[in-house]
Amino acid sequence: MMRSPKYFAVACRAPNKELIVQAEPIERTWIGRQKWLKVPFLRGSWALLDAMALGTRAMKFASNVQLAPEYQPVEQFMDESGETTPVIKKELVEKEISTAKKIQEGVVLTTMIISLVFGLVAFKFLPQALGTFLREKQGFGDIKTNAIIESIHAVLFIGYLVVIGQLPMVKEVFRYHGAEHKAINAWEAELPLTMENCKAQTRLHPRCGTSFAIIVIILEFFVFTFIPRINKGSNGAGYAIEALSNFALHIAILPLIAGVAYELLRFAGKFRHNKAIMSLFLPGLWTQYITTAEPRDDQIEVALESLKACLAGEETLKEVKA
Repeated sequence: MMRSPKYFAVACRAPNKELIVQAEPIERTWIGRQKWLKVPFLRGSWALLDAMALGTRAMKFASNVQLAPEYQPVEQFMDESGETTPVIKKELVEKEISTAKKIQEGVVLTTMIISLVFGLVAFKFLPQALGTFLREKQGFGDIKTNAIIESIHAVLFIGYLVVIGQLPMVKEVFRYHGAEHKAINAWEAELPLTMENCKAQTRLHPRCGTSFAIIVIILEFFVFTFIPRINKGSNGAGYAIEALSNFALHIAILPLIAGVAYELLRFAGKFRHNKAIMSLFLPGLWTQYITTAEPRDDQIEVALESLKACLAGEETLKEVKA
């Protein structure tokens, strides 16, 4: 999936290996029409909502492609007269239809919700619970407790990326992620969008969502460490209230931190060739070695077609306005 300022496009491989592309203006989406969300320092939260919404649309599009009969694999069948006829493999069609129906029946939305809840619990509440437990056992003060909590948060997040990166399906996703970066890097270098030019590019990019997440984690460490803890408990129920209260406080402040992180990410993108400035964003770039992988040629081809569709859409909008 690719997104430009006013367009987004998604490309995927159909079961018959055909490359299918769809593109449309961002303003057709509800989030794309919310102008107030594009104000500086609000754009961080908007970017998260935008990515989730477009990601859901892209997954639904891909599932529809998997279901469509015209995109199913075929084999040549020879009858008694010697004539050959292309025939869709029944067992493959049934498999693809079954998979697509499950997705269309709400699996995509359910997965997004579960992922969001899991992320909040695993990376925000669990560190709070562990930090509160350590504060009670070791008698730590607020600053030390908060610093431990944010350190646990960072370790869990990086550890999670490393672990899921070992799964075969996730490895494929990370290869496509690398292909997207290579295609964008070739375009930003003002090179023709060819396979050779893309393959020569790095799979890292300063405006990547991975970098955004790492900037948020770093900012959280410096902000949350020095915020006094609230509702400090002195017994079992009190500790639970303390963990929940501080979890809620952090979630309330998170949109502000995301807003600052997004502006820093845009800043990094503008000065990507300044080594001094980019050195400040190295943690995010280094983490992309986990969330991207060197793509195959067929994956780069998909990324290129998606990017070309976005660029073509932008040109169409310019012509309409002219």
